Amino acid sequence: MRALVIAAVAAAVLPWGAASAQENWPTHPVRVIVPSSPGGGTDVFGRILAQALTEQLKQPFVVDNKPGASGNIGADLVAKAEADGYTILVASNSSLGINPALYKTMPFDADRDLAAVTRGVMAPMVVVASSAAGWKTLAEMIEAGRQQPGKFFYGSAGVGSPVYIGVRMLEDATGARYTHVPYKGVAPAYQDLLSGRLQFMFTDLASIEQHVKAGKVVALAVNQKTPLLPNVATLAEAGYGQVRAWTSFSVMAPARVPPAILKRLAVEVGKALRTPAVVQRLEQQALIPVLDTPEEFAADLRKEREHWGQFIRRNNIQPE
Repeated sequence: MRALVIAAVAAAVLPWGAASAQENWPTHPVRVIVPSSPGGGTDVFGRILAQALTEQLKQPFVVDNKPGASGNIGADLVAKAEADGYTILVASNSSLGINPALYKTMPFDADRDLAAVTRGVMAPMVVVASSAAGWKTLAEMIEAGRQQPGKFFYGSAGVGSPVYIGVRMLEDATGARYTHVPYKGVAPAYQDLLSGRLQFMFTDLASIEQHVKAGKVVALAVNQKTPLLPNVATLAEAGYGQVRAWTSFSVMAPARVPPAILKRLAVEVGKALRTPAVVQRLEQQALIPVLDTPEEFAADLRKEREHWGQFIRRNNIQPE
């Protein structure tokens, strides 16, 4: 009888304790996995968000950079983490939208093992040319790529990135041909762009804006209108609306995180992205908040994977 009483009490207490822990989340530090090196756009957004959530929730949100395998190492770590809300992922759409279509085998199932929290932010992309290339317009760059296919070089952080696929889409739309140079991160690629060893890149504005303002590179086109470059035409305005490439930095969690914690996390991230100080910091980095729900982001992410996947399959793009 005594054993039955103890069992009954335990059965009653444990669900309440679990529910209480969920309601009180977070009660200790949260690990924010960023699957890229420090200094890139994903890392910048991850640190802005982590600081805002730390101040908002009175618990440390600690950024932990885990680069490698085009973001798969860090994303896999989160996919297999304890589903208690104390490990979350801040990743680019290279990891979340492109890799599932690019790699024949993945260490995790992006749909099954990760839960969408929010898109986070969009980062406008810009086609920029080295001053040494001498191009002043996108038309000049395209004509050069048509007349001398393969002569001119562009860089990216690898095949599985919007930077690379964006140029492939531009080639597909125009008939121009360029030579790709892969780098371990965008920072060394920018150095070669500034020196003239690369002729152009199609990259996120957040990372290159300072060099555009300094006149070290020339902005030829943007993928969407931005007040930071009000006089630069969009690809659609230039006649290449079929070139649909974009960069975003988003928040995910392990798929088995309790719904109450997932909802709380989404609400708190949305609140942080509305904070005037955070909005100002994002604007300085040319990042645009996307205030969606987990359900909206999950549906959008499925569409995005199909968008990249169709182009990857049609052009037989293979990972390096």
